[in-house]
Amino acid sequence: MAEDNPAALRPKDRRRRLRAMVEERRALLVPGAANALTARVIEDAGFDALYVTGAGLANTLLGVPDIGLVTLTELVQTVEAIGEISSLPMVVDIDTGFGNAINTRRTVRLLERAGACGLQLEDQVFPKKCGHFDGKGVIPVGEMVSKVKAAVDSRDDENLLIMARTDARAIEGMDAAIERAQRYIEAGADLTFVEAPVSVEEMRTITRSLAVPQVANMVVGGRTPLLPQAELAEIGFALVLYANTPLQAAMRAMSEVLGALRRDGGLDAVRDRLADFGERQRLVDKATYDALEKRYAVE
Repeated sequence: MAEDNPAALRPKDRRRRLRAMVEERRALLVPGAANALTARVIEDAGFDALYVTGAGLANTLLGVPDIGLVTLTELVQTVEAIGEISSLPMVVDIDTGFGNAINTRRTVRLLERAGACGLQLEDQVFPKKCGHFDGKGVIPVGEMVSKVKAAVDSRDDENLLIMARTDARAIEGMDAAIERAQRYIEAGADLTFVEAPVSVEEMRTITRSLAVPQVANMVVGGRTPLLPQAELAEIGFALVLYANTPLQAAMRAMSEVLGALRRDGGLDAVRDRLADFGERQRLVDKATYDALEKRYAVE
């Protein structure tokens, strides 16, 4: 359990670790978590980092689409909960920064204190939409530059990564998206994220054109080609988001198991789809809490 290794839980240590992995540019796979249980499953599966997904939080916590309805307070509480039980570095989706440059400054400070190791800030008009939805809009480039500068200036730890995302590809075209990303790099962004390229050649254009590490977003059913890690590393991506893969898997499993329960009146046909009682307790680390109960038992 992460609590047994206090050094692994120190945000500064996790931030240095994440920066080092990003700088290797080996297409680090980063699954998304919208809650602490999913974070435990990701760590148990052996991944090296996780992504606190805004879309997943909207879907999971509120049961709504990714259209800018999650509040800063809800996001901070989620990051705190995950950071308490997971030793993995967290990249956190902060959408549009929850306002202007001044709001972005407060957002960065709160999430840095909550344990974030990287922050993804995007240039959409608020209320934002999922990067693979139609009907998006982007703010003027100068406004986003101000937000990036505010994010960089307000961090206490220089290893807190500022990831600047642009959604301009779908609105203004690839050339404009690359130009925006370059402006964000000049403003101090550690990584850039050109969302929703529609071909492998566009993905290569991104990594060839921009000097800082780049992010790819693998969305099942989205606009970007789904490529294996080896090919994404060859193209030059540093970090690869699978933002809502765990959520999509859970949604499908819940629907199928509950459908069988409703249809059959029992679980015989789908019992092998369920984590058994022992596996469930292992994943939430019940043994550690049992040991703590014994340690602090009233004599």
